[in-house]
Amino acid sequence: MNRTEPLLARWWIYQRERFPLLAHGLLIALFAVAAVSYSDALQTTGKPLTATTFVTAFIGCFGFFLLLRIADEFKDSEDDLRYRAYRPVPRGLITLGELRTLAIITIALQLACAWWLDSLLLLPYLLTLGYFMLMGKEFFAHRWLRSHPLAYLFSHMLIMPLIAFYASAHQWLPHQPPAALAAFLAVSFFTGIVFEIGRKIRSPEMEEQGVETYSALWGRPVATGAWLLALLAAEVSCICAAALVGPEINAIIVALLFLALAGYNAYAFLQDADKKSAKRFETLSGLWTLSAYAVLGILPLVSHHVR
Repeated sequence: MNRTEPLLARWWIYQRERFPLLAHGLLIALFAVAAVSYSDALQTTGKPLTATTFVTAFIGCFGFFLLLRIADEFKDSEDDLRYRAYRPVPRGLITLGELRTLAIITIALQLACAWWLDSLLLLPYLLTLGYFMLMGKEFFAHRWLRSHPLAYLFSHMLIMPLIAFYASAHQWLPHQPPAALAAFLAVSFFTGIVFEIGRKIRSPEMEEQGVETYSALWGRPVATGAWLLALLAAEVSCICAAALVGPEINAIIVALLFLALAGYNAYAFLQDADKKSAKRFETLSGLWTLSAYAVLGILPLVSHHVR
């Protein structure tokens, strides 16, 4: 890669390959809106919802997901150099030093937005940031976590409800968080697991040396079953969360639809593990994520504030 290319051009290529701004931005925006509006639907106390509230929550959430991507680049740098030289960092498109600078800028922007909206937001922000930093160090138990994939998965997915908690705090501070918010946090946790497993189920020809996928670690039947179980847990959590803010029929319809689609794809994948059925796990995971947060975020927002 020619390092003489303009910096902006190099960053544009990087985002296209590793963190697509449009696709990720849409999903993160829906996540942030859902966290804020769901909290608002649970109670009458808290800040009035404004565009500023949503924008600030989005910046905070977007920053955390960007930081997770950057942390992965550092964590996987040696393996990428050895097995995946085609990726932006090992091929020299973007350096780890440039990513470190981006991380510092991201944290500074998050801190500034939190302080500007409400200095109390620094408390849940620092809690989430602290957990993120522990994740970056793999909780000082690298070898043990690597030898226990399920513990690794669960420990890392706990960042999802923490980010959701931080986003929701934009609405309920300076009051206490509503107790029923736990239902939304459960949806965030299980939906994160659905997405994480779904993007790491591959057909035999898609497997790469040095890449730890769940289909390679657990075998296709177990990985497929784990994904289905996570989806079922996410759906049950979503229905329970929806029932707390209004009729749960929309969540039930969405859950049944995705359960049928997921079951069909799982059967097809186990019968003939081709690329199409393998890739559909990630596609269905993304669509479920969008649908769940739309049901829990957009619908309550419309029903409570649009007459």
